[in-house]
Amino acid sequence: MKRIVLTGGGTAGHVTPNIALLPSLKEAGYEVFYIGSYEGIEKKLIEDMEIPYYGISSGKLRRYKSLKNLSDPFRVIHGYFQSKRLMKRIKPDIVFSKGGFVSVPVVLAAGKKKIPVIIHESDMTPGLANKIAMRSATKICCNFSETLNYLPKEKAVLTGSPIRHELLSGNKIAGLDLCHFTTDKPIILVVGGSTGAVHVNDAVRAILPELLKTYQVCHLCGKGKMDSSINLPGYVQFEYISKEMRDLFAMSDIVISRAGANAICELLALQKPNLLIPLSAAASRGDQILNANSFKEQGYSSVLTEENMTPETLLDAVNELYTNRAKYVEAMSTSEQSDAINHIIELIQENSKPQK
Repeated sequence: MKRIVLTGGGTAGHVTPNIALLPSLKEAGYEVFYIGSYEGIEKKLIEDMEIPYYGISSGKLRRYKSLKNLSDPFRVIHGYFQSKRLMKRIKPDIVFSKGGFVSVPVVLAAGKKKIPVIIHESDMTPGLANKIAMRSATKICCNFSETLNYLPKEKAVLTGSPIRHELLSGNKIAGLDLCHFTTDKPIILVVGGSTGAVHVNDAVRAILPELLKTYQVCHLCGKGKMDSSINLPGYVQFEYISKEMRDLFAMSDIVISRAGANAICELLALQKPNLLIPLSAAASRGDQILNANSFKEQGYSSVLTEENMTPETLLDAVNELYTNRAKYVEAMSTSEQSDAINHIIELIQENSKPQK
């Protein structure tokens, strides 16, 4: 049986596309292994899928000054040697990386062992982890046509993002039951990402009394970011939802979200009218701003920047989105979403090492 190592972690966005590939990989005859960090979100998500999981030492690659910049390179080096040992033990035919800092030592170790590597870059411009890993990559997949300009031509392939098929089969009634909502008012789903978004959380909570006059609100806050002091009819909060996410999408009329590439590709596939609040340039490398602007220009999303977000502007943006939701659905329905999963599986099969 052919063997593949998947890697990627740090946030759910670096894991869920790998999960989306699992059924097709197994159907294609691959035995799947996963290498991630010791305690990252990827560990729980993958172990729940009953996939063999190996934790390695990892360090974050920062663009800003931090004392951890002195110690984390040694963690990456340790992770590299751990990965080399795992490559020798697992003997994979290929490695597929979704990025994130934990993927760097895995990709470099695979390259050193002459194991083919396919990388997937979700954002408009490559992140630092993928920039480092590119030299060891056989092929580099991407979501946006604009991204091709930043990648080596001989390696770049426009595939789109793998979307979990189960997201398309949500049950609205199950979502309503989970949240104890009714059908009397429209529903807003607030998604801050797996780690949550403090600015978005605070802004939504600041206008809850006004929102709840018209809407019901399901709020995914992020681990440790729930506010137990809020107990209002029509408002429910969770740290993170995995299996029931499809049901929450199915019941929702509009979505407020960060602008991570995987998140917005899911919204596009589901044709959910959405308000994107990208992570500010001050707190990131600006990739979410580029993602959001691309979707805004194509008519798929409404966008509100953090710098311009006040209780008034947020409330106005939500109401505008709901009022004009049909316009956004129409634009999204004309999108030619790539068959990303089949495209990536073909690349994996074409580039896997020949069986001995």
